[in-house]
Amino acid sequence: MNQESIPADGHPARLAVGIVGAGRAGTALGVALARAGHQVVAASAVSDASLRRARANFPAAVITEPGQVLRRADLVLLTVPDDALPGLVAGLAVTGAPLEGRMLAHASGRYGVSVLEPAVRQGALPLALHPVMTFTGRADDVDRLRGISFGVTAPEVLRPAAEALVIEMGGEPVFIAEEHRDLYHAAIAGAANHLITLVAQAMDLLRQAGVAEPARLLAPLLSASLDNALRFGDAGLTGPVARGDAATVAAHVAALEAAVGPSAGTSAAAAAAAPAVAAYVAMARLTADRALAAGILRPADAERLLDVLGGRP
Repeated sequence: MNQESIPADGHPARLAVGIVGAGRAGTALGVALARAGHQVVAASAVSDASLRRARANFPAAVITEPGQVLRRADLVLLTVPDDALPGLVAGLAVTGAPLEGRMLAHASGRYGVSVLEPAVRQGALPLALHPVMTFTGRADDVDRLRGISFGVTAPEVLRPAAEALVIEMGGEPVFIAEEHRDLYHAAIAGAANHLITLVAQAMDLLRQAGVAEPARLLAPLLSASLDNALRFGDAGLTGPVARGDAATVAAHVAALEAAVGPSAGTSAAAAAAAPAVAAYVAMARLTADRALAAGILRPADAERLLDVLGGRP
């Protein structure tokens, strides 16, 4: 395939698809493309789990090394970990893998198309198609693609093809400029990953406070808070920091310090709570700054909060 062979409407023809790195994301994307009428013809995998996954989901595909995957495919998904992607691309270019005319699509959130430059110099057609979703390795992973956004970076001539592929997989393309990929990825990784950390830490602290089922207690509150954040942004802020309740915030910090102090014992929950003071203080400061800027928090109340939080880690 070359740029001239892409139809004028941008919709790619039925493609022979190869997967380099048949992990959770690569398998989900490959299954989605197969459901759209493309054919997964080859895959490479390293771990036993990936090999089993590839054989189970793509029984007609040849399991082979990356160079041979390229040789058999029109579209190759490079679905390896972010840190492994530059080395993989450089290795394919150096070893003389057949790159000319192949569409190379990676699923890394961090990178745009510049990471594919060694292959582009040999005629590859570069796409960055990052599904904004987390995958677990279960059979329903492909269903998670329906209706989600993909962070897409592509040369102008390939944007229609990138858009068509994403839509075929059930997603919605959101175009991200090359120079903004790190910022884009920091935003979504921070939101998704740090949310899990905050919630897991809250559950540990609740167990330490004697709550037997912390998830049941938190679920309605967190669901409402997430909805408020997505619908209203900073205007959805509630709680003691947004209200300027400095005494309450001081009591929170004291309770957290006591929970991780010498009297807290050596339980797993107490050990897990050790970073809780610094995390609470940092998030309280950030929340106060945003509430102040949004006009929710009065300057005098903000000053009292900062007095409570000042000098702490």
